[in-house]
Amino acid sequence: MSVCSSRHSLSSRLALTLFASLLPWLQAEASVLLAFPQAELEEERVRSSSSYRVMLSPIREVGSELRAENSVRLAVEGSGQLFRMAPGITRQDARRWYLEQLQNRGASILFQCSGRECGRSNVWANQVFDLSTLYGRDAQQEYLVAGFEDGEGGRWLVVLYTVTRGNQREYLWLEQLQLADDAVLPGLDGEGGRLAGPVIVPWEGSVSVSFEWGAESQRILDSMASDPNARIVIAGFSGLEPGETLEAATDRAERAANTMSDLLDRSGLSSSRHIVRAIGPLVRFSTPERPENRIEILVIRPPEGSSGNE
Repeated sequence: MSVCSSRHSLSSRLALTLFASLLPWLQAEASVLLAFPQAELEEERVRSSSSYRVMLSPIREVGSELRAENSVRLAVEGSGQLFRMAPGITRQDARRWYLEQLQNRGASILFQCSGRECGRSNVWANQVFDLSTLYGRDAQQEYLVAGFEDGEGGRWLVVLYTVTRGNQREYLWLEQLQLADDAVLPGLDGEGGRLAGPVIVPWEGSVSVSFEWGAESQRILDSMASDPNARIVIAGFSGLEPGETLEAATDRAERAANTMSDLLDRSGLSSSRHIVRAIGPLVRFSTPERPENRIEILVIRPPEGSSGNE
């Protein structure tokens, strides 16, 4: 009896040792992006669901109900990880680290927001992610969803949320979710990762056009368009105002698109790479993150082996 017990104990220890040795490999299988090295992993959760909800628009809470203009439910397998930035390191540093990896994988940005336009931080923390540590300042938060295909044809969704808490600590929540083969997600087009974007830029004005355009948007676009052979599509949209003709509305959209082209050219993204199109009010698709008066910027990478002159 003593011998059997000893053998059982030895077997258990061997099994635990084997599991411990395999754990990093199992965790790596659920992750495709390298972890930001200047942050501490505080918590990790398994994400396995046949109907996992991913937000693709700003959120709000009505009563106790979570509302979003655009969201999807998908069958996923993956992980969620909570990172705390090391002293002297900002959440923007970590965000850039992951954005660069996404760009290198040809990821498409499906939705992004920053600050108060995302909604209330406590709703993201408690209702979306179920993680109170992420409750921070509404003005100091960013949210991004991107998708890409890996080298074996698997499709991945990356959810990135960063926030600064009231105590000045900065956190990043990262979800890496592999989609089921039959999952349908608009924006993952199966074109080998050649399309990236859109970056959505609201605009206002008529004769003089102004944009909601900041350093973070510029960094994202620079990363998306880092291939010098990639083309940059700048599409101008506009609403049809009372008493306005279709031609006048389209002209406003064209002025906005040309102004954005000039801005990008001055920022270092040469106008020789631009394709400018005025859509005007011809496409009716308006949500809080896609207002009627907006610019949508897409980046089209060349096929492999191509010089980029499509």
